Amino acid sequence: MAEELIISEDLSPTLYSQDFNAHYHSLHGAMTETMVVFIDAGLNFKLKEKAHINILEIGFGTGLNAFATLLNLPMDAEINYVTLEKFPLSGEITDDFIGKLNLDQQAIALYQAIHACPWGDFQKIVPSFNLKKIRVDFLEFRTNYFFDLIYFDAFAPDTQPELWDGELFGYLYERLVNGGVLTTYCAKGIVKRKLKEIGFVIESLPGPPGKREITRAIKQS
Repeated sequence: MAEELIISEDLSPTLYSQDFNAHYHSLHGAMTETMVVFIDAGLNFKLKEKAHINILEIGFGTGLNAFATLLNLPMDAEINYVTLEKFPLSGEITDDFIGKLNLDQQAIALYQAIHACPWGDFQKIVPSFNLKKIRVDFLEFRTNYFFDLIYFDAFAPDTQPELWDGELFGYLYERLVNGGVLTTYCAKGIVKRKLKEIGFVIESLPGPPGKREITRAIKQS
């Protein structure tokens, strides 16, 4: 895969994929998007209910969502974080990406540990954050785990329509606990209708710069 590193408007980096003709994160602010869509609407929302959370991420990409989750954990929280990626980035690309973030040495070491973590097994990045990276086609993923929170961060429906047609959402609904949450940057009406048809309760939330809305979908108990 061919990627180009670009600095977004909040001065955090994103990548442009020439193969998919798409950006990994918002040009209006990569870190800002992650914080609004996945940390505020997902992680912080669930941490109000419980301190031990199982998270599934669809689209590991640059590792930014996993890194932001780790940085924003309260002292009493514990996370089991499973993340899926079909096309892992090269070490050269991830090193360049991390180097463009304004981080102290401790934070850089944590981000590097996330990327250095071997694929396929749970690894303890810090005592409260267990990470399992799985290289797999999203549509072929199967697990016995149940999750409290899903970060749905695949490329947009126009780029990867097969991931937004309902089949994957149906399986993810089954793997969520009652009261579990799926968050995504996408607020297209057709996507929200499919989520609702599956059984999710849909909430449209204010989006980050450049997006009017994002979507939080809840599996009611």
